Formats: sequence, C-alpha cells, structure tokens
Amino acid sequence: MSKPSIPQGTRDFSPAEVRKRRYILDTLQALFELYGFAPLETPSMENLVTLTGKYGEEGDRLIFKILNNGLHEKKEDDKAKLNAEWDKLLSKPYSTPVVTERALRYDLTIPFARYVVMHQSELSFPFRRYQMQPVWRADRPQKGRYREFWQCDADVVGSTSLINEAELLGIYQSAFAKLNIPVTIKINSRKLLAALAELCGTPDKMMDITIALDKLDKIGWVGVAKELQERGITDDGIWQIEKVINVTGTNEEKLLAYSDIMQNSPTGIAGINELSKTLAYYRELGIGNWELSTANRQLPTANIVVDISLARGLNYYTGVIVEVVCSHPDVKMGSIGGGGRYDDLTGLFGLKGLSGVGISFGIDRIYDVLEELKAFPEQLAEGTVAMLVNFGGENEIYALHILSQLRAAGIAAEIFPDAAKFDKQMKYANKRAISYVLLPGDEERAQGKVSLKNYITGEQKLLSVEECIEIIKG
Repeated sequence: MSKPSIPQGTRDFSPAEVRKRRYILDTLQALFELYGFAPLETPSMENLVTLTGKYGEEGDRLIFKILNNGLHEKKEDDKAKLNAEWDKLLSKPYSTPVVTERALRYDLTIPFARYVVMHQSELSFPFRRYQMQPVWRADRPQKGRYREFWQCDADVVGSTSLINEAELLGIYQSAFAKLNIPVTIKINSRKLLAALAELCGTPDKMMDITIALDKLDKIGWVGVAKELQERGITDDGIWQIEKVINVTGTNEEKLLAYSDIMQNSPTGIAGINELSKTLAYYRELGIGNWELSTANRQLPTANIVVDISLARGLNYYTGVIVEVVCSHPDVKMGSIGGGGRYDDLTGLFGLKGLSGVGISFGIDRIYDVLEELKAFPEQLAEGTVAMLVNFGGENEIYALHILSQLRAAGIAAEIFPDAAKFDKQMKYANKRAISYVLLPGDEERAQGKVSLKNYITGEQKLLSVEECIEIIKG
C-alpha cells in the first residue's frame, strides 16, 4: 500500500497549531464585535455561474470546479436553463455536455454579495458582517500561498460614507497591534488608476495597466514597463505612469502632487478627494491612541502610506483600495490583508445601486509571520496542565473524583486511561509537556490527599486536593 498523503497546497494542523490559529481568529472576532459587525457563514461551494467572471481572467483560471456527481438525472428543462446561463456568461454557444455546475468558493466577498441579494428583505442597511471560513484557489503552492486557506473578512454594504473606510483602516491598525505585527497599510483609489489610463491616452486599457502595476513588487518597474508595452501602452504613456509612481513624500505631499498632475481629470481629482477624506476621518477616530492607552505593553503602530502603484487585480473594486504588508525587515511575505470599495457588486446579481466596502485578513500568512517573528504568546502551547496517574483498582475511582474537582476548578486535566506501568505514564506526561502530575496511590487515598509533582522543577509534595488546585492555578 502506498504511503498516505494529502493534496498539494493543503495542510494538516497539529493541536498546537490549531491553538495558535484560534488565537488569531479569536483576536479578530473580538475586534469585529467591538466595531459592531455581525457573524455570517456561507456554503463551501457556490454555483459556478455565481463565481465565474467576477475575478478577472487570472482569477477565473484559479477557481476549483467540482465535477457533477449524481446529477445525471436532471430534467431537460433544468439543463437547458443552465446552458442558457452559460451562453449569456460566455457570449458563445455552449453545447458540450454539462460536467460541472458548482465550484469551491474563491473568496468570501462574492458569496457575501450573493447572500445580500438573496436576503435583502430581511436585512437592515447598512449591513455590517464579518466572516471567517476557508477558501480554495488552484494556485501554484509556495511559501505563504496555499490551495486551501482561510480568509477573514469584514464588510459594510448599503453605505457610501468614507467613515466606513476609515473604520476598516482602524480595524487593521488595532488587529495587527494586538497581534504584535508591525505593518504598512498601503492605500490608493481605483479612480487614480483610471486617471492614469487617461493620462496615457488609453482610458480603455485601465485593466491592462492595473494588472501590470499589481506585479510591481514582484517584477520591478522594468518588468512592469515591459508588460505595459506588451499590453499596447505607448512609450509616452509608460513615461507618464513612471512619473506618477515615482512621486515621493508624505501622504499629503503625494496627494498634492497628484492633484497638480491630474488637475484636468475629474476622475483623478475624485480619487484624491476620497483618499484625503478617508485619512482625515481616520485621524479623527484616533485609532491607535486608545489602543496604546489601554494596553499593558507598547503596541506597534501601523504606517499608512498612499501608494498609487497599489492596484489589486480584482475587477469589482471601484474606489478606495488597501493592502497590508508586514514591515519587519526580517520577514519576506506578500500581502497579509487587503480590500476596498465596490460600488455595484450586488448589481452582478440584479440588485443595483448598493455600495459596499470590505477588508480581508490572510489568516495563513499572518500565522506564518507570527511564527517567523516568534510573536505567539507562550501560554498558547498549553493544553492539558495536570495529569492523574492511573494506579488501577480503588485508586482509579479515587483519581476520577479528583479529576472531577480539578475540572470544576477550571483546570485542563486528564487521567491516563489505562493502569499501565508507571514509567509509561510518566513518559506520556513528559512527551505531552504536562506541567503537573498527580499521584493518587494507596497512601494518598488513605489520607484523602494526593501527591503533586511539578514536572518542570521536579518538586513533589503530599497535599490536599484544594491545595493542589491553588498551586496549579497560581
């Protein structure tokens, strides 16, 4: 029989790893609740027509499709309806046999938009939701990039106010401060990217420019310039783009320079105003100040940087866009968070004019960063704190009574289930890194006490159960 394995790009998580992942999720969940967001969950699979055409050409290629199983008896009119949907989507005849009509979700935003449209009559707008679930992408696995991974999103739909953008920036600031990760939050507007296309004299090639700029961190300006040329941007247009992305200074200085360059572009000026107002709201909220004042330790603050090269390739963004990267010099990792404004995402499903904005956390990449920085709290490694040795017979029953008292006191405890050799039980406790071992033997049972061994110091004492509880909890 061949050795068992798991699909490439997926992972098993040990108990210690699960505890660390829960630490991240619990930290974020507490923040979302603090900011007034409600939890939501959607199915792991969606209808393929729900997902296709929402993520651009590159995104569509990464959707994990599910082969039909047990659907061969579908009625002919159902098949015809499905083929008609595909014809409309693909704008060409679709006469091949239908082998897939479902897919694993690619992200949490499109399923959220679908949910809002389906449940619009039940929701109060603006609707604020957070969602923490796995997503799947048929990507090439590499460091920080997996085929199955978790996303953690927060979105507000039904409001155009830039206060929402400012609050989402605040969630990023607070979250990474609590997780003790130094970050840079990049911010831009898709309107500035549209204005760049206008400057180049090719307003119809905004998506080409966006896709190329989105690779700036990976392939550098030379690589981006080459790709822009291949996508039909003239040398003069490429020079205009280079001039704009080379603007430096503070956020205010950059926006002032962009205003001068784009003074004849209403779209560009609108984007600059969006960024200015969002940053102004963020300052007024005082994010970070109350975090620092209520913390018992110095928390890292996020550096918010206006970056006109920030593109984010998803088709549905229309306004402010953000991306978060770890700013620690020893960590080489891509984006660990990102999001933006989408003015008509629900319009893809027939509900027009409902604007939204959201952010996402890359849980797996955040985990990897925390591991590299050794920033997980030490106590997360703890599971069972105390173990009772099983001496069998009446001592086993006595041990069960003690076990019940330990758990009632909130102590994570277990008993070795078998009356095995003492050495075997102690090796088990050592391998599990259990801090305390309780020995309920004949002598201890006769006195109504128990021997408590500190596995770290080696010290052992005969104590009452109450005294053991006090020491273990202390």
